Amino acid sequence: MRFSSRTVGLAAAVITVVIWTAFIVVARASATGAHGGTLTPLDIAFARILGASLVLLPLGAWLVRRQRLPGWLGLSPLPFRVTAQIGVLGGLLYALLAYTGFFYAPAAHASVLLPGSLPLWTALLAIGVLGERIGRARALGLVLIVAGGLLVGGASLLRAFEGGEVWKGDLLFMAAAFCWSSYSVLVRRHGLDAVKATVAITVFAALTYLPVYSALALSGVAGSHLAAAPWREIAFQALFQGVGSVVISGITFTQMIRHFGPVKSTMITALVPGLSALAAVVLLGEPLGWNLWAGLALVTGGIVFGVRGLALKAPELIANSDQSVRAKA
Repeated sequence: MRFSSRTVGLAAAVITVVIWTAFIVVARASATGAHGGTLTPLDIAFARILGASLVLLPLGAWLVRRQRLPGWLGLSPLPFRVTAQIGVLGGLLYALLAYTGFFYAPAAHASVLLPGSLPLWTALLAIGVLGERIGRARALGLVLIVAGGLLVGGASLLRAFEGGEVWKGDLLFMAAAFCWSSYSVLVRRHGLDAVKATVAITVFAALTYLPVYSALALSGVAGSHLAAAPWREIAFQALFQGVGSVVISGITFTQMIRHFGPVKSTMITALVPGLSALAAVVLLGEPLGWNLWAGLALVTGGIVFGVRGLALKAPELIANSDQSVRAKA
């Protein structure tokens, strides 16, 4: 059967939003022992990279051979220097910081601070690195995003004096978003193809993190739970975090861009903060206070305003930006 372009676009949009939403809920559930998770943050990152590598390393080798690219070790379609730069930020630090954050802060906080702060960091980095200017609509969007983040993260920082640890997760989420924004800006600065960049960060993570962490886990230095965890849990994390979050959502996001265009696609993904927060309430039993509701509303509105302002000013920039972040979960 051949489906219409509209049907394919709608299906791609639904799959993308579902995977991005599920990424936050699943990562938090995996970090909470009460929900059956036994793996550590470093273990989950290991499974993510392993799962993505099973698909993207063969793809990288095929791209290098077919297109005769001067890649790295015959696996990355990009030179070593670029592969290392984007690999550290988009392949390693983002995953390690984000997964560690879920062990401290609830999913609702991640819903606001992970996808919500991406436009903020990206705009600030684009000003300093790419020399971009911010229009009024985009500036208003960034103000709303900052206000939403302060409502959520500020409350946890105040509770830090009472001995709480949620603020640690909030800072880790913000740091993870900063790393992904830095990766996105590098992709735009070097004019990288989105598929090749995604393959490159996976190749770098696979060839650096997997062997090093395997050695540390076997020696007992890393405190890994891989040996004690059920194989089904490891397989699930490899399939969902690696194949699902990195590979499948990358394909569906690209397809969504082709049908709806970059502006509408980014507005569709603005549903993720609210949906993931509500899913955490229903599935994980997390509370959702007034500050979280307000923070979600402000961040979602800020994303919409920011995207509209950027689209009116420079449509080509939002297209490149969207493609560069298509592999995030």
